[in-house]
Amino acid sequence: MTKSSCIEIINGTFGFKKNNNQIEVLKKIYLECEPGDYIGVVGVNGSGKSTLLRSICGLLPVLSGTVNISSRSLEDLSNLELSKKISIVLTEKIQGFNLTAFDAVSAGQFPHTNLFNKLMPQQLKIIEEAINACGLKLHRHKLLSELSDGLFQKTMIAKSIAQQTPLMLLDEPTAFLDYASKHELFLLLKNVCAEQNKCVIVSSHDLDLILKYCNKVLMVKDASTTLIPSELATRHEIFKELSGGYL
Repeated sequence: MTKSSCIEIINGTFGFKKNNNQIEVLKKIYLECEPGDYIGVVGVNGSGKSTLLRSICGLLPVLSGTVNISSRSLEDLSNLELSKKISIVLTEKIQGFNLTAFDAVSAGQFPHTNLFNKLMPQQLKIIEEAINACGLKLHRHKLLSELSDGLFQKTMIAKSIAQQTPLMLLDEPTAFLDYASKHELFLLLKNVCAEQNKCVIVSSHDLDLILKYCNKVLMVKDASTTLIPSELATRHEIFKELSGGYL
C-alpha cells in the first residue's frame, strides 16, 4: 500500500451474518484506491456492490481479510475516527421531524465539533460552501420531506462534502432521478473529486454516465472485482456483458 492510498483491501471476504451463519457475497478481494480516483462500481443486482461499500465504511462486518483506510486498519478505527475518513450516501431516505436541508448538511460537521456539538463560524462557512456547491442555496430552509428526489440526493451529497472526508462512497445516488439530474450529480461528484482531491466511489446502473464522468470502473461479478481505466471498459468482457453490447 502506498502512503497516499485511501483504501487497501487485502484478501477481503465480505457479506453478512444470518442466524449464526456467515453468508459470503464477495471473496478474496484485492483493491487499492488513491486520492483523485473517481470510480464507478458496476454489476448486476445482487452482485455485491452495496455489500462492498457498506463493508468498507464499517456498516457490515469484514468477514475475513484486511481493509486499510488511509494506512490504518478499519477494525482499529473508532467510530469518530472513521467518520472523519469516510462519508457514505445510501439509497434510504433519512427522516426527521422538522428537519431542514440545512440541518441535514450541518450534520456532516458534527464529527468536527466540540463536546457540545456547537457549530463555530469556520464550520458554518464549510456548511455554506457545501450547500452552494450543490446548488441548494434556494432550498436550504425547506423540510427534507418537501424536497424532490434530486434535491434530496444533492442534500445528502452536500452533507457528505461538509463531512470533509478524503473518501466518499455513494450507493446508487441516481436511482429514480430524471436524466438531467443524473448528469448533474455525476458532474458534481467529478468536480468535487478533482477540486478537493478526494477518492469518490459510486455504484450505479447508469453505465453511460460512468464511462462519461468516472476515470476508473470497478466491475463486480462472480464474487470478485476487477478495476480498470474507464477508457478500456467497453472492450472488457464483463462490461460488454453488463451493457449488452450497446456501449
